[in-house]
Amino acid sequence: MQTTFVAAAEKVGAVARACATLEQVVAYLAERVQGALLLPPCPSLQRLDLASRLRKAGVVVVDGDFRSRASAAAAGLTGSNFAIAMTGTLVLESTAEAVRLATTLPETHFVLLDPRKIVADSTAAVPLLRQLHQCLPQTYLAYITGPSRTADIERVLTIGVHGPKELHIVLCEGVSDDFLES
Repeated sequence: MQTTFVAAAEKVGAVARACATLEQVVAYLAERVQGALLLPPCPSLQRLDLASRLRKAGVVVVDGDFRSRASAAAAGLTGSNFAIAMTGTLVLESTAEAVRLATTLPETHFVLLDPRKIVADSTAAVPLLRQLHQCLPQTYLAYITGPSRTADIERVLTIGVHGPKELHIVLCEGVSDDFLES
């Protein structure tokens, strides 16, 4: 399913990169983040102590005071609850304002995804969505498919007007296989 997911995500303009280790993930991010990186409290990223790893690699990490600092950030980093292979879509519980800011304001959004959390299609996602709703009945869910795009009446496609111009999906096994955890 990972191959199908990557092909679908790249087809809609995302960059998908597989990393074998967390060190490779940190190096990938450190090479590409030019400015401050919003790092909201996502359980899998906190458990991996990604903030301190990124700081050691020279990345300016914003992990607090999101509302006042988000507009100046170059990038945001989140986890993902799961992904849908057929469409290259990421599903992310985004009730926390910090998560919504990290996924919409910066020009670049990085997502760390464990490939074990990729399901085949939207039908396979239904039980997971039910589980999320049962555990967290009043949540926001974001479906992210490629970078932000919009088209006007004349059908001129523009990337990045209402959100990130770039979406980087970093696949790394061992991040989290819990579909309720981002």
